[in-house]
Amino acid sequence: MTRLRRKALVALFLFTLFIFGTMMGLRTLKPSDGFSDLAPGMDLLGEKSERRRLDANKDAAVSPGQVHMGSSDTKVVFTKSDREYSIFYDIHIFYYLWYGSPNMDNKYIHWDHVLVPHWDPKIAASHAQGRHTPPEDIASSFYPELGPYSSRDPKVLESHMTQIEAAAAGVLVLSWYPPGVADDHGEPAEDLVPAVMDAAHRHSIKVAFHIQPYKGRTDQSMHDNIKYIIDKYGKHGAFYRFRSSTGRVLPLFYVYDSYLTPPEAWAELLTAKGSHSVRGTPYDGVFVALIVEERHKHDILASGFDGMYTYFASNGFSYGSSHQNWKSIKAFCDANNLLFIPSVGPGYVDTAVRPWNNHNTRNRVNGRYYETSLQAALSVRPEIVTITSFNQWHEGTQIEKAVPKKTVTRLYLDYLPNQPDHFLELTRQWAENFNKEKDKWLM
Repeated sequence: MTRLRRKALVALFLFTLFIFGTMMGLRTLKPSDGFSDLAPGMDLLGEKSERRRLDANKDAAVSPGQVHMGSSDTKVVFTKSDREYSIFYDIHIFYYLWYGSPNMDNKYIHWDHVLVPHWDPKIAASHAQGRHTPPEDIASSFYPELGPYSSRDPKVLESHMTQIEAAAAGVLVLSWYPPGVADDHGEPAEDLVPAVMDAAHRHSIKVAFHIQPYKGRTDQSMHDNIKYIIDKYGKHGAFYRFRSSTGRVLPLFYVYDSYLTPPEAWAELLTAKGSHSVRGTPYDGVFVALIVEERHKHDILASGFDGMYTYFASNGFSYGSSHQNWKSIKAFCDANNLLFIPSVGPGYVDTAVRPWNNHNTRNRVNGRYYETSLQAALSVRPEIVTITSFNQWHEGTQIEKAVPKKTVTRLYLDYLPNQPDHFLELTRQWAENFNKEKDKWLM
């Protein structure tokens, strides 16, 4: 009997030891084992690849009718000596390349923007006119930490990419004009795109294109633009591609003021039966139109676009930018297999260039306006959120670092009592929260 008891105890001890050993072995397994280090639809990442891994537990949430994306489409995780942090490819941020300064461009560009007169002469007469005189007087209500810089300055580009990476935004959406073309107040800057893409790639940031409404833009010229962009930049490591509802990995283009071209013209480019359709060709893509008015929903659908975005950072400014309408827009998009990409911003103040437009100002309230906008976006469970903007200083939507500044004639707004990087930090916090929420949506 004693011998049987001893054998039972030995067997129990060995069984307990086996269970303990198995549990310890399981604890040593890494969640990233077996997963490659790929960004969305792109090749292996560049210089930093040795210190990166993907979080294999993350999948991107998708709208109904869309394909689930794996972790390689969602984010990349950097490991530093003191912490880990991510950048997210479902956070897109609008970026402007139109600034110039005497040290790089022999003159100021855009910082000396004119004060745009109101279309009603009576109203125009009651507001200031003329143009700004940098460096003390610039065309913004805020003052950049870098001063009135040039977009051609390599040090500025590097600083911008560092800030965008700090904000966790994985896709820079570049305001783009064709070669030799510019906005009414700027100069051509298409030659700077390679430098932007190189700088972005060093930080694992991807670049998408925000095609602007240049004079003479048509569905045919857009075909030429798309071909040019894909032929010239499509093989670059920073070129952004998105996994579409069909499972194809395609370039994504935002088309600003898309409503200026009628739906029947867009359909020639964006539907399979169009006379110069890009569908099913090497120049196919995911094309996202701007929704301003409610009727634009149906026009965008008829045009053959793949989705819609709202751009404006002023809640209530337009139907599309009004948070209260996002639920119904999202429902329309879901029903028609379209992407809905809400745009959020930290505030809005463009009175430095449109002195008569004070009624559209949205104060930042130390970040509370931004957080309200971000929460409104998250509430409709979008696949992508866009940030308006990194550096649209004229409209006061920038999250780029700004500093207090007072001159003889100007007192600039600032981020006090917070630090210059306050809105970069808020963006990171909400980007991380957005991706945590996505995990819950999938459960």
